[in-house]
Amino acid sequence: MFSDIIDMRQKTSLLAAGMNVVTYQNLQESPFGAKLKRDVFLIMYLISAARYTNAFILSYTLNNGKSNNNLMLIAYKYRMYPDDEQREMFLKHFGACRFVYNWSLEQKIKVYGIDKKTLTRFDLNNMLPNLKGEFEWLKEVNSQSLQEVNKRLDSAFKRFFREKHGFPKFKSRKNPTQSFQLPQNYIVDFDANQIRLPKIGWIKTTFHRTFEGVLKTATVSMTATGKFFISILVEDGRETPKKESFGYDSTIGLDVGITDFVTMSDGTKIDNPKFLRDSIRRLKVLQRRVSQKKKGSKNRDKAKYQVAKQHEKITNQRKDFLHKVSSKIVSENQAIAIETLNVAGMMKNHRLAQAIGDVSWSEFFRQLEYKCEWYGKTLLRIGQFEPSSKICSVCGSINRGLKLSDREWTCAECAAFHDRDVNASINIKKFALQDQNLIGVIAPADSRGEPVGDVING
Repeated sequence: MFSDIIDMRQKTSLLAAGMNVVTYQNLQESPFGAKLKRDVFLIMYLISAARYTNAFILSYTLNNGKSNNNLMLIAYKYRMYPDDEQREMFLKHFGACRFVYNWSLEQKIKVYGIDKKTLTRFDLNNMLPNLKGEFEWLKEVNSQSLQEVNKRLDSAFKRFFREKHGFPKFKSRKNPTQSFQLPQNYIVDFDANQIRLPKIGWIKTTFHRTFEGVLKTATVSMTATGKFFISILVEDGRETPKKESFGYDSTIGLDVGITDFVTMSDGTKIDNPKFLRDSIRRLKVLQRRVSQKKKGSKNRDKAKYQVAKQHEKITNQRKDFLHKVSSKIVSENQAIAIETLNVAGMMKNHRLAQAIGDVSWSEFFRQLEYKCEWYGKTLLRIGQFEPSSKICSVCGSINRGLKLSDREWTCAECAAFHDRDVNASINIKKFALQDQNLIGVIAPADSRGEPVGDVING
């Protein structure tokens, strides 16, 4: 049916005209009748409405609103340079989405407190027209962005009931990062270095890389220093690679620390750069200047900007370091063994909290996790109560008198000399390769579908 309307010759003519329509396959396979014809004309309208040649037209697919879970989702983040009018529209979107989020959260709390009922995101979306009638300025922003707010709030409550902590909080305009989401109807033009957003228009954007695939949700954010970014989630059509087989020699154990950022089971150590500690003196000077300025004055705003700029520099340094280290480790090993850490509990130690926050173990583990998924590697985790530092990696005896200050020790049973961190990383690797100590691991499968490595159920 679809081929009667747009055949191969028409596809070729569209591509020759410089228009890149991303997906036709799902439309061809769709079993729908009248809806199919409407979707076809919608695509044709989008094509004819493109203002620039070589525009990247928003992909439109018909798979019943569902995406293939085996396909990779990758987010591409670009910096935008809006003019004054567009900047004002961004701020309106931030404020409106924050207002709707707080209003929806208040409604959910009130209804549950009175009637013991839960408002779904669909209930809240049905209440938005009346809210817009009461607050006319909400009509100035994209309606889908406001609906996306209720979707995010609904996800936050589901996560709270699932994990039993992290009750959703009211958002503040003083948060260092503001954002809103666009689920669809935006256009990316790589040739013109522009992005078109609903109700905002074409915005100058720096594209450091291009992509191909189905556009998903886009997130627009503003940093504390006033920089605007857009993160575009793309389903690029590639399937998640299968896990590579691994053994003892192709597995690396990692022990993270404060003095040394990470120690590997092969004896390699990577120093902790301590970016916050190196900049703490400069931060104290800048924060002292803020405290000396009159509240509400422009000079105070300028001083606060300098503080935010210094924090942004530290954050960028830390992210660059973590990405380089995690990418190197993932590319050189088939399996990576790490230990589960209660970072939140460690942060309660006021003597080590600043150093632990600066080293960013949680972010490092998060990067290892998704990069292992990208490249078909396996991430193994052991329990947080395994005595990896106190066990001799040679004979297995336990040194119960080992203190935190002891960085080297000699085994009383076999007289083996140990570097504390190297010994811990070796034990982490050994624990991870034992079935009874594995937690949350999905091991790769061979050509027959049998698991390779170690598997645990539950």
